[in-house]
Amino acid sequence: MQKEPLDQTIEIVIIEDEEDILELIEYHLSKEGYVVTGFLSTENVEQFIEEETPSLLLVDRNLPGMEGSEFVAYLRESGYDLPVIFLTAQDKDFELEEGFAAGGDDYICKPFSPKELTLRVKALLKRSGVLQKQERIKYKFLTLNLAKKDLIVDGQIVPLTNLEFKLLHTFMKHIDKSLTRDFLRDEVWGMEGDGINDNAVNVAINRLKNKIDPKNEQNYFHPVWGVGYNFH
Repeated sequence: MQKEPLDQTIEIVIIEDEEDILELIEYHLSKEGYVVTGFLSTENVEQFIEEETPSLLLVDRNLPGMEGSEFVAYLRESGYDLPVIFLTAQDKDFELEEGFAAGGDDYICKPFSPKELTLRVKALLKRSGVLQKQERIKYKFLTLNLAKKDLIVDGQIVPLTNLEFKLLHTFMKHIDKSLTRDFLRDEVWGMEGDGINDNAVNVAINRLKNKIDPKNEQNYFHPVWGVGYNFH
């Protein structure tokens, strides 16, 4: 069966000329489940936007070649209306006004915390209507309703514990990727993960597997020797 769109299909483009900052932003947004593509300048960005149609742009104001707000103004004049957040150390009133006048939707002033970054991104995606489309994640016969925390399997509601829901959500955000048990502990158990051994992770996955695919017809979970699990 064809894979259905996931919340991973929210694609974000970052234009930031400082590689360490770019990598940091990419890391934190990828951890939230977004697909992230970074550029060190505006070169080739328009072609990428045309081909990939991302959901959001993060644009540094101080870029080589074309300045960030000039590039956004150019995109707006060319008919692109995707949401834009400026990343900037320029926080004076007239500089902020320039950015909004150029077509920016929000600002993040450097230095910023990863939490502020992810919250502002989520808020703008919600305002622009992107996240409303992502309240359900579908894959094969599984449908997760993120708002209600329901799982529907082949048209039938299957009750999950909160932990099982988080576990399945984590796997469905990382289709075809090998996830380590340490990663699962961090993502699913959080602060309580330090007291969870590998066997407890295995047991939780087996319980989930028996609920969503009791006859193992879909064969969702695949142990990866020395690593963890792959979900596909």
